[in-house]
Amino acid sequence: MVNLNSSAIVAADYDPASRHLYIWFPNNGPYTFYGVPERVFYGLISASSAGSYYNQYIRGQYSA
Repeated sequence: MVNLNSSAIVAADYDPASRHLYIWFPNNGPYTFYGVPERVFYGLISASSAGSYYNQYIRGQYSA
């Protein structure tokens, strides 16, 4: 699990075998996103704004 310095996302974790992305938001979680490429996880944890990255590349793109 990677703790993120973000007001929108507390932490994220990824299972490469199942391609599941787990995201913890400030008031709830984890949410599981299915079929996520590993590069998306690394993009999220290295983004200057995790919330913006989530909205652009994850939200609505993968089943939750």
